[in-house]
Amino acid sequence: MATVQIDMDAVKMAARKLEAGKLVAFPTETVYGLGGDAENAAAIADIYAAKGRPANHPVIVHVAPEADISYWAADVPAEARALIKAFWPGPLTLILKRAAHVPAAASGGQDSIGVRCPSHPVAQALLREFKGGKGGVAGPSANKFGHVSPTTAEHVRDEFGSDADSLVDYVLDGGASEVGIESTIVDLSRVATHGAVLLRPGQISVDQIASVLGVVPRSPDAAAPRASGTLDAHYAPHTPVAQVPVDELSETIKKLTERQYKVAVIYRTPELASLLASIATQASFAMSANADQYAHDLYAALRDMDHQHADVILVEMTPAEAAWQGINDRLCRAAFDSTGILSRLLTS
Repeated sequence: MATVQIDMDAVKMAARKLEAGKLVAFPTETVYGLGGDAENAAAIADIYAAKGRPANHPVIVHVAPEADISYWAADVPAEARALIKAFWPGPLTLILKRAAHVPAAASGGQDSIGVRCPSHPVAQALLREFKGGKGGVAGPSANKFGHVSPTTAEHVRDEFGSDADSLVDYVLDGGASEVGIESTIVDLSRVATHGAVLLRPGQISVDQIASVLGVVPRSPDAAAPRASGTLDAHYAPHTPVAQVPVDELSETIKKLTERQYKVAVIYRTPELASLLASIATQASFAMSANADQYAHDLYAALRDMDHQHADVILVEMTPAEAAWQGINDRLCRAAFDSTGILSRLLTS
């Protein structure tokens, strides 16, 4: 990760606020989290209230690198130890059996708990300062429920504003998130009967997990624990989103603009730049052909295009390769509630 300056005065202020039961937005390498004391049921309730999050939708507990994982989990199987050794600190969340003393509110009432150790230096400084490094910070993404996740402190401020009535007490700035999409989530709470189960893809790929465990994690089954960011509709801007194959993109743009619709475009094929310049699109955002860089820019692009007051955001379809699995997951969820938008616009 690029060098990040740590303002320890700000970190200490944030830690004291968390210890007092307040909510603090904080940076991680994936996205910014909306943090509260994971052992304070009232603080967890405030997280749900601030986000407008359903009470049965679990959050993830963030812990310091030196944390005792068995404090949070009733059972830590060998598979969890192996993944922790391979990928922590980093963008991997493990779902484990919840220790009895951990508030059920942090897991949406389930007997499991999501835990991860972030690699962002500011997040680590905060987690080490909070309760002397022995606490955990419950932290879903710092945005309204279902909306595009924030990857900068400014995104958080845009989301929650500076209203004196806001439940978000403080925003700890740590620069732009390096990864840009949320962590990979692997369920190991039923490993003896179901093996490892991939609940949400992310930067850490299925192949990487399989290389550690010696087996490819399964797809979710009906009885899998609920986990953060796994609803069909999620990560969505206010503007409808439609994914379009590259060979259909130019014609789709032309048809929409002929009907006087305002179109915003997120694309990754460089040759489209000249075409977009010649068409009266409302706005466009050029993305990298590299999956890691694309993920880093994705939520910023969606937020930028959402501010353009377009009728639709067209996203050039991304590759189906494993490196793009987390990106494709986020785009499919962002577009879920907009299913059929192109046919409606083109036939209205």
